[in-house]
Amino acid sequence: MRQKNPNVKHFFTEKIKKAFDKRDFSRYNISCTTMKQGIAMLLRLSKIIETPDSVLPFETTLDLRELQFGGSCPVQEPVSAKGAVRNTAGVLLLDAELTTVLHGVCDRCAAEFTRKLIVPAHAVLTTELENEDEADEWTFLLEDDCADLDEILTTAFVLQMDSKLLCKPDCKGLCFRCGKNLNDGKCDCRPETDPRLAVLGQLLKDK
Repeated sequence: MRQKNPNVKHFFTEKIKKAFDKRDFSRYNISCTTMKQGIAMLLRLSKIIETPDSVLPFETTLDLRELQFGGSCPVQEPVSAKGAVRNTAGVLLLDAELTTVLHGVCDRCAAEFTRKLIVPAHAVLTTELENEDEADEWTFLLEDDCADLDEILTTAFVLQMDSKLLCKPDCKGLCFRCGKNLNDGKCDCRPETDPRLAVLGQLLKDK
């Protein structure tokens, strides 16, 4: 059983804190290591670290069923991730796409929903950091030339999630008077009249 470097774990934990103040893993180049914290999906990058223009593809699955957003756990289905790490002029760049289906209750119209979600992931991987406090949430430390895909992709997923869970981006919500779900059509409530126009209307009526 391989234990993570505590300094790397601490760096990841602090990264998540700052941001919030905002199956089969044997495929491709991924190795699985069981740890006390769970499963570490390690992508070994030794072959491309010293080779400019080289590319290492990867594909994996995340289990984020216990990840909470606003008191709910909407990620009840596996999160599929597919991407690659490229050595661009000596800089390791990770690009990936995460896909899953959300199950939740809309924060705007209160209706239950199921919605497909596609999240892009981009990160810079480095073997050392001169100043951890100045590193942004998209910079990740390597450990023994390995990238921890679980930490990187989970961070990317969390940071790309909207602050509110919506059934759809343009959800119209509920009528604040009658409570009808406006996604199902207009309600019979009259629009509010500007008080200034109401006074004018009354004056005209009195004439």
